[in-house]
Amino acid sequence: MAHPSTFPAEQWLAQWRGTPGLLNLADTYACPISIDDLTSLSTEKDDGPLITSSKLGYGSTNGSSELRQSVAKLASGQGTQLTEDDVVITQGAISANFLVLYALLGPTDHAICVYPVYTQLYSVPETFGAQISFWRLKEENGYVPDVQDLEHLFRRNTKMIILNNPSNPTGAVIPEAVLRDIVEIAKARGIIVFSDEVYRPLFHEPDSAPPPITTFGYERTLATGSMSKSLSLPGIRIGWVASPDRALIAACSRRRDYTTICVSQVDDQIATYALSPAVQPALLRRNIDLARRNRRLVEDFVAAHENRCRWVRPGGGTMAFIQFRGAEGGQPVDDAAFCADLVNKCKVLLIPGSHSFGCGEDFAGYVRLAYVCDTAVVQEALARLGKYLEAHPWDQTRVMADKKNSAVAEDDLKKRNTGSINTATNHTDSRGFTRPQHSTSGAEPSEPDSARGVTTATNHTNDSGVTSPGEDMSKKRAEKSGNSSL
Repeated sequence: MAHPSTFPAEQWLAQWRGTPGLLNLADTYACPISIDDLTSLSTEKDDGPLITSSKLGYGSTNGSSELRQSVAKLASGQGTQLTEDDVVITQGAISANFLVLYALLGPTDHAICVYPVYTQLYSVPETFGAQISFWRLKEENGYVPDVQDLEHLFRRNTKMIILNNPSNPTGAVIPEAVLRDIVEIAKARGIIVFSDEVYRPLFHEPDSAPPPITTFGYERTLATGSMSKSLSLPGIRIGWVASPDRALIAACSRRRDYTTICVSQVDDQIATYALSPAVQPALLRRNIDLARRNRRLVEDFVAAHENRCRWVRPGGGTMAFIQFRGAEGGQPVDDAAFCADLVNKCKVLLIPGSHSFGCGEDFAGYVRLAYVCDTAVVQEALARLGKYLEAHPWDQTRVMADKKNSAVAEDDLKKRNTGSINTATNHTDSRGFTRPQHSTSGAEPSEPDSARGVTTATNHTNDSGVTSPGEDMSKKRAEKSGNSSL
C-alpha cells in the first residue's frame, strides 16, 4: 500500500479554492453561519456572543471554563458525566487529532485504523514511527466496521483503535451496538479507543444516533470534535479532546504546550455562545434539516443516473461517497482526472476518492461529495454534473483524452506531494504517493504476525476497485517495498 507523502485531499482543495464561480461540493462543513445569524437563533434577548470590553490577552491554557463545561456535556451520556477537567480546547479538530496521536503513539506502538478514513488519522502516527493496520470497511456492510475482522488485526504491541464516527468520506454511522462490541474488545485488552467525532452530532435520524465513545463506561476512550462541521463555524477554529481518563487528558495537555499557548479568546466566546442552551438546539436543528433536504437531492440524482453511479446512502455528517462509471463498459472512471475535468468544464469541485482516500490504489472512480451547503448550490452543481455525464461517456478512449487534458493539474499535485514520511526512506511514484522502503526510526522492528500465530487474511479486489477487509496493511506495504521485517 502506497502512503501519501503529504495530505492529498487538502492539497487538492488548496489548488482549486478561490476559483471564480466555483460550486464547492468539496468542503465538508455545514453551511457557514454569521455572528448575526447566530444571534438571531437565540431564544433569549442578548447582545450576541462577544464581550467587547474584554481585554484580549492570553486566555486559559486549556480553554475557558464555560466552553469546556459545554463540551463536557456533549461528551457525556447515561452513566458517564464528564466535567471541564476532562476537556482540552484546541485550534480545530485537526489540532485535536494531531495532539492525541502525538501524545499517545510512538515508534514502539501499533494502532488499528478504520479505512477509508481522513488521512491524518493514520499518516500522523506513521510519521511518529507507529505501525498501522487498516480495518477495512465493506461497502456491502454499509461501511460499518465488521467486528469479526478486528480480531485478526491485533498485535502484541497494539495500543489504540482509531474510529471516525460519522465517517469521512462515506457518511456512515457506527451504531451503538457495534461501538459497544468494540469497546468491550478493547477493554479486555486494555487498548485505547480513539474516535474522531468531528461530524457529531449531525445525524440525519437523531432518534437512532449512537452515543459518544466516551460514554460506554470504559475510561481509556477519547473523542475529538469541533465547531467547524456540524455547527457551521469553521472560521473560528475551535476543537477539543474529551476523555473520562484524566491520565490521557494530562498527556495531551503536556504535549499541547509544544504547539499552542491558548486559543483565541474571541473564538472561545463565539463557541461558548453557539453551544449555549439558548442557541445550540436551533443551530443543530437548522443543519439537520438542511442535511436531510439536500441528501434527498443527491439521492434523486443517484437514482436518475444509476447506470453511471452508485453509493451507500449516508446516515450522518455532511458527505457521500459515490462511484462514477463509464457509460459503455461500466468501468470506474479515473477519479482524479474526472474531478479535474469537472472543475475545468463545469466549475464544480469534488474530492477524488482513490486519489485522496485510497492511497492511489483503492476506491477507483469514487468521489466525495459534500452536500450540507446552501441548497441552491447543491441543486445547480448536480444539474451541471448530470449534463456533464450525458456529454462525457468516459469510455476508455475518453478516459485517456481527459487524463491528458488534466495533466497540468496532476503534475501540479505531484509537485505538492513529494515529501517523505519521517520514519522511512521513501520512493515517490508517478502518482505522487510515497512507498516506504526501509525503516530509519531506530525502533526495534515488531515481531512478524506469523511468529505470534496471528492469522492474516488474504484479500482480493472487487469490481468496485475496493480491496476486501482483513488484510494487515503494514505487512502489505513491507512486501511491496521488499522489506519483509515488521
